Amino acid sequence: MAERWSPDSWRKKPILQVPDYPDARALADVEKQLATFPPLVFAGEARNLKKALAKVAAGDAFLLQGGDCAESFAEHGANNIRDFFRMFLQMAVVLTYAAASPVVKIGRVAGQFAKPRSSPMEKRDGQELPSYRGDIINDIAFTPDARRPDPRRQIEAYRQSAATLNLLRAFAQGGYANLGSVRQWMLGFVKDSPQSRRYVELSDRISEALGFMQACGLDLESHPELKTTDFYTSHEALLLGFEQAMTREDSTRPGTWYATSGHMIWIGDRTRQADHAHIEFARGIKNPLGLKCGPSLKADDLNRLIDILNPENEPGRLTLIGRFGAEKVGEHLPALIRAVKREGKSVVWSCDPMHGNTITSASGYKTRPFDLILKEVRSFFEVHQAEGTYAGGVHLEMTGQNVTECTGGARAITDADLNDRYHTVCDPRLNAEQAIDMAFMLAELLKKERTASAKPMSAAAGL
Repeated sequence: MAERWSPDSWRKKPILQVPDYPDARALADVEKQLATFPPLVFAGEARNLKKALAKVAAGDAFLLQGGDCAESFAEHGANNIRDFFRMFLQMAVVLTYAAASPVVKIGRVAGQFAKPRSSPMEKRDGQELPSYRGDIINDIAFTPDARRPDPRRQIEAYRQSAATLNLLRAFAQGGYANLGSVRQWMLGFVKDSPQSRRYVELSDRISEALGFMQACGLDLESHPELKTTDFYTSHEALLLGFEQAMTREDSTRPGTWYATSGHMIWIGDRTRQADHAHIEFARGIKNPLGLKCGPSLKADDLNRLIDILNPENEPGRLTLIGRFGAEKVGEHLPALIRAVKREGKSVVWSCDPMHGNTITSASGYKTRPFDLILKEVRSFFEVHQAEGTYAGGVHLEMTGQNVTECTGGARAITDADLNDRYHTVCDPRLNAEQAIDMAFMLAELLKKERTASAKPMSAAAGL
């Protein structure tokens, strides 16, 4: 029998990837203050996302999840949020229209501030300091004061998340997502991209279809699904003291608890030990969960984790996010799929093609070759087709900014170009051109998958 769960039961378990706060009293005071703050998201919204993900698990929709590697306090601003949302809408409309697939949209945003690190310390020029763990914990500047974990940063992360969510809700429900504006979503620097022609042609076809519907007497203003969209938020639940402070009992369903820091949270590849704190915390909340699955994960261990995190086998509850690397997908993914399929588990299979394809360039920058990213996604679809299962989504690190962080793509970014606009505070991200290029490739893969399965799709209304 499982031990009784409570929002703080994780504190009795071993834990990895946590900062060493020098002032325990200050940390406790911050967590106590956070527990009095309003929730960032609501239980009903998380339940709606779970229903949408259940459709993905059934093969009737596709999951598009993406955003910043690690959000930055310094880069927070209305224009950056708007451009990220515009890019997301462009990707979603490509998938919805070109692949005839409803798209569940989840941003790595409004909470993605903490990052696991391979080493707790960083050494430069003979000086050793704590590693940068994300703006919610410390600062990226390499000084003793900046790298000292500061619990007050959690308050700033909450406030920034609230502001981001407020603007995203306004964009999603206030008319910005109107399909009649599909041409206007294109970012300025993308207009000169080799991909712009394909997107313009697609947006023109959508505009023609809307015009035809109006000519037939359909009042588009009476169909809110053409003017609004559902957009959800997610982040890695790494800083469990913050997550506990934001965990609230659902007043409409006593005895059920939700992490109100985001609609979906995930557990990273470094913190998925079955008897450790992160799994303990996640098993008791009712949010949709993600679980990162790397090359070291064995099939039996995966099924054990699924039993802990989704004991009722609830569709939409658990998304398995593979992050193997382009050369390792075929070696590791089939065994996991077969084990899950054999046990009859209901999961969403998603592909993170970013983390397994990180290299250090000749110029010294950490980067990700776009060709390898695309290769892992293609291999992900090929494995699922061979196993008779559904390739349900992607999980991308991307930005609406015109950065040069991943090599390759339509403009063929080279190692020499990386120092031009390398702005990430942690890992390299796809820029908007590369992200839209990815969307068109995904649309082709989804169309091929639909043709192979010959499964009729439900009507895809709006985005």
